[in-house]
Amino acid sequence: MNKREIVQALLDSIQKGNFESAKSMLTEDFVFSGPVPEPINAEAWLGMSLSMKTAFPDLDYHFKMIGADGDVVRSTAQLSGTHSGAFDLTDMNMGVIPATNNAFSTKMAKTRVTVKNGKIAAWETEPTTGAGLKAILGQLGVTPVAL
Repeated sequence: MNKREIVQALLDSIQKGNFESAKSMLTEDFVFSGPVPEPINAEAWLGMSLSMKTAFPDLDYHFKMIGADGDVVRSTAQLSGTHSGAFDLTDMNMGVIPATNNAFSTKMAKTRVTVKNGKIAAWETEPTTGAGLKAILGQLGVTPVAL
């Protein structure tokens, strides 16, 4: 697979909630950064992704691949969903947020996904006003202590 196909396979796995498949595509030192207070490793990112899929069963990432430069594949994401399950953010020291049944739709954010030796080494989301965890929680009417 080329780099774009590797990233697309990861995006598809995340969208479908297939986190075991996603985990197999990540390097041991994978780092996710941008829409979270501090960069996180693969385990924390997969846990957060699973928690989001549980809290928002209809979660749609609206991924679009926009190009590639060397090891970096660029894409966009614009998340939307309905908060119909518990949102467990205990790993981020924010506790569990009970379902609000509120819908959210974030602004589109640009991402840069780095591929090394056939695996995803980093996923960086550009800071975007109206996107990310803070925007999601704000639209749900939740004010977490840790953000």
